[in-house]
Amino acid sequence: MSVRGESSADVVIEVDKRYQEITGFGAAMTDSSAWLLQNKLNAQQRGALLQELYGPPPNLNFNMMRLTIGASDFSLKLYTLDDLPFGQSDPQLEHFNVTPNLSDVIPTVREVLSINPELLVIASSWTAPAWMKTSQNLIGGELLEQYESAFADYLVKYLDVYRGYGIPIFALTLQNEPSYVPITYPGMEMSAATRARVVAQYLGPKLARRKSKTRILEWDHNWSQPEQPLSVLGDPDAARYIDGVAWHCYEGSQYAQGRVHKAFPRKDTYITECSGGDWASSVNGELLWFARNLLVTGTRQWARGVVYWNLALDENHGPHFGGCAACKGVITIDSRTGDVTRNDEYYALAHFSKFVLPGAVRVESTATDKERLDNVAFQDASDGSIVLVMVNSNTEERHVSVAENKTRFEYTMPPESVATFVWNPSQAGAWMGRAY
Repeated sequence: MSVRGESSADVVIEVDKRYQEITGFGAAMTDSSAWLLQNKLNAQQRGALLQELYGPPPNLNFNMMRLTIGASDFSLKLYTLDDLPFGQSDPQLEHFNVTPNLSDVIPTVREVLSINPELLVIASSWTAPAWMKTSQNLIGGELLEQYESAFADYLVKYLDVYRGYGIPIFALTLQNEPSYVPITYPGMEMSAATRARVVAQYLGPKLARRKSKTRILEWDHNWSQPEQPLSVLGDPDAARYIDGVAWHCYEGSQYAQGRVHKAFPRKDTYITECSGGDWASSVNGELLWFARNLLVTGTRQWARGVVYWNLALDENHGPHFGGCAACKGVITIDSRTGDVTRNDEYYALAHFSKFVLPGAVRVESTATDKERLDNVAFQDASDGSIVLVMVNSNTEERHVSVAENKTRFEYTMPPESVATFVWNPSQAGAWMGRAY
């Protein structure tokens, strides 16, 4: 790395042009992840790993987490939190219970909170209880209109019970991937009209009356259908209760986030699910894709937080109940030995989570005219330091120059690499930072 004094630069950072405030980064504590942590590691191993993942820098500093309300495809069995024999119903939720979470999910999340009390949890339902659905089954079907109020009560009861276990919920989404109906694991179609009605008439007013604030995030599905959240946010009765939009990465373009943000700039943006996996496109690794497409472009397109899918899976991509048979976690826990492998996603996220701290603000940084060289910049809220993350997707090294006010430096990005630069502009214009 070298420092130079010329005014021209490939990347010019302007801290006076400020965008969204960052809440953080993390991954989902699925049933599978929690089960592995509780059953394949001893207490000492688990404590050390959770400290590494959720402890402050130089640890990974994860401070966001997604939980499933009931089973997902990454559970060991099918269940919701109010299951009854076929033909019975429970509109008063007298049989609601979190027993399936008591041995794995709840104790693991509590241990994480003991490391990072500022953890932000986003909770998502994969399905309503079967007795609320047209299919009378956890797989497939839609929510019966007669049970829309009961479903809202079901979500609110989840908040109350989890808070009773010391786990506050930062945000709720009504339904994971509401326009996709899986045939091998829990799911439920929920149209934009239904989501708007449930929020406007039931869930929104119920949450608004509560002292503790839990946000409602709309959509929770792919970039490919921005018209869905646009429709719900276009309903003023629903929109008044909705704080933001949750996105998944599996179809479409990240620029859908920007499209919805432009239409509704006061609504926040979050990426709540994206998974890597052992598929053909990942044969050369996934570090560049996740750093560039998910994190750099995702935050440039207004994401305040980015949450990966499974935190941990085993060497067989599980345990799981249907669904994705090749998905990877941020880490892999060997179910035979307890050995931990840190995957590409771990390092992509680390380039952000260790340096872009909660409260940091994204600032203007010019996209370079050098092909396949991407960047995003932030300013820390506490000391004013600058964080620049850059991705070189080329198979050749790329020389790049950076300017921020009086700070100037040059760096040669190795082929197919990610670098994070940190400096403090208050140091008399001298380079006082580091590249990672």
